Amino acid sequence: MKSDRNSHKLADAVTALVEAARKAGADAADAVAVRGASRSVSVRLGKVEATESSESDDLSLRVFVGRRVASVSANAGADPARLAERAVAMARVSPEDPHQQIAEPSQLAQGDLDLDLLDDSDIATARLTEDALATEAAALAVGGVTNSGGGSASAGSGGLVLATSAGFLGTYLATRFGRSVSVIAERDGKMERDWDYSSRLHFADLDAAEVVGRRAGERAVKRLGAKKPRTGPMSVVFDPRVARGLAGSLAAAINGASVARKTSFLRDRMGEAVANPAITLVDDPQLRRGQASRPFDGEGLRGQRLAMVENGVLHHWFLSLSAAHELGLATNGRGVRSASSVSPASTNVWIEPGAVSAASMIGAIADGVYITEVFGQGVNMVTGEYSRGASGFLIQNGELTAPVSEFTIASNLKDMFRSMIPADDLDRNYATAAPTLFIGTMTVAGA
Repeated sequence: MKSDRNSHKLADAVTALVEAARKAGADAADAVAVRGASRSVSVRLGKVEATESSESDDLSLRVFVGRRVASVSANAGADPARLAERAVAMARVSPEDPHQQIAEPSQLAQGDLDLDLLDDSDIATARLTEDALATEAAALAVGGVTNSGGGSASAGSGGLVLATSAGFLGTYLATRFGRSVSVIAERDGKMERDWDYSSRLHFADLDAAEVVGRRAGERAVKRLGAKKPRTGPMSVVFDPRVARGLAGSLAAAINGASVARKTSFLRDRMGEAVANPAITLVDDPQLRRGQASRPFDGEGLRGQRLAMVENGVLHHWFLSLSAAHELGLATNGRGVRSASSVSPASTNVWIEPGAVSAASMIGAIADGVYITEVFGQGVNMVTGEYSRGASGFLIQNGELTAPVSEFTIASNLKDMFRSMIPADDLDRNYATAAPTLFIGTMTVAGA
């Protein structure tokens, strides 16, 4: 396979960079190649608008001279000796950084770990075109849909090759395939837009093009006739595709780098109840076929499945080596490597499902709103203040009724997490996942 040949070449390249750094006077070093390749076809109204293809291998070298650190980036053809000399010279005149470090040999991942991340299917551009057209056609076939924002289909791969002066050499590659479409529905001169997509690591796991298209079309039509809801406090239910954003906000609030910078509203809450006892937030980098799975992190460590928040109680921060050192803790293998730095982040993270169905959850609400879309950047991670534009449907006497739009929902994430209740409809096929979520009361600003 071409990908295997590239892996061997990149492994040789990063190993050579580390060896050159040690010869140039570095006390320690690591080198990484971030790999990426993609092909996509975009269509609109039955015609191909664009066919794109890209491929890149971005290398970087990080060197340590005492407590001084420097990083340089390069392409695969760069001369290792010259790059290493430049990096070491930069490090010698850099200010000391007491927190950045390289993993000790005892911390490094050992042995292979098959997470089934790679699909060898050779999906031709003609098949991508066919899928993009079929997805859009299915959406346009829904009664009430009058226009298209476009459909697309894609295939790609991405991965990492990492070498360290502590003796680690690792590589992994994951494929990713996708289908998506956005359409517009119209009635009485009023228009509404909606969308849908499917993204998986294995081509055979994708939702069918016809299913993706039909969902997008039906969602757009259901939004027709939307009006503003009344203003006042209401019970709020978040559709799973919006609830994923709340799971992401909880994960961001327990990121070790934010905690160290004191930019998280949960920075002083370790070991305390930060959410409803019904809430458990799990992060698992070893989830088989997981969208964000990996056999090792950006520093060569193998992270384990962790209940970050369990029964509402906060147990862990997301930690890289540097964030852990700054907080006086041990890393949990959540380091993410960019071109020249490592920072902590979640992997496959989700809110565990609850015991109640979404239908039963909605059925218990006399007056509320069901949120299907939010927009705007109104989330303050320092204070927890939350205010977003939204659209969705009224909940009246336990039923979804009229569509609503052009309103805002507001609260504080601290209060939202404390009243949050999950339904039982979790779909783990996303890097950040959540079931339908109930929030006790939020301020709705509409008519």
